[in-house]
Amino acid sequence: TQQDSATIISERALGNTTTAVIDLAREITKGLKRAGVAPVIKHMPGHGRATCDSHLELPKVDASIAELNDVDFVPFKALNDESMAMSAHVLYSQIDANSPATASATLIKEVIRSSIGFDGLLMTDDINMKALSGSIATRANRAIEAGCDIVLHCSGDFDEMKELSEVATELTDDALRRAQSAEKVAFHTPANTSAQDIEDELNSLLRRYS
Repeated sequence: TQQDSATIISERALGNTTTAVIDLAREITKGLKRAGVAPVIKHMPGHGRATCDSHLELPKVDASIAELNDVDFVPFKALNDESMAMSAHVLYSQIDANSPATASATLIKEVIRSSIGFDGLLMTDDINMKALSGSIATRANRAIEAGCDIVLHCSGDFDEMKELSEVATELTDDALRRAQSAEKVAFHTPANTSAQDIEDELNSLLRRYS
């Protein structure tokens, strides 16, 4: 939602105002669920101010807590009732100067769970990304200890998968509850809607914000 958002988000950004982002995000989530797909809100609590690619290095955001509350967190608050979200490998220096959101208990508990009010299933972004440090097992443990429910490992590297299997545990308590709630959204029977209806609705939304 930041006017000078980094090009790394580029066409994945839904707009440069909170209103546009919220309106389009709501329509996208409704459309996905109508087609039988559970949406994942990302990258929580915000990636728009990042000026580098978290696949390659750790982005650092120095905006004040007041600025973040007034702009960046607003769309996430508006969609805090969705069933799943993905954490950001972004360092918010004014909230936690030492750890990116994925590995920060402060960001997850005080911002994502409390301030934003999200109680759905929180998964990490891919833990292979270079924004994170340490072994694959260390990264996974840090994310879970910080409050993430699920760790995403996307490389398919067998040795890394073996390493993760040694530290992985079953979902329990709140994480299990959130996962079960998300499953209900993902596996519901979609309503009958024609492809033309969906295309017409998409074109209407695009015209509104073009």
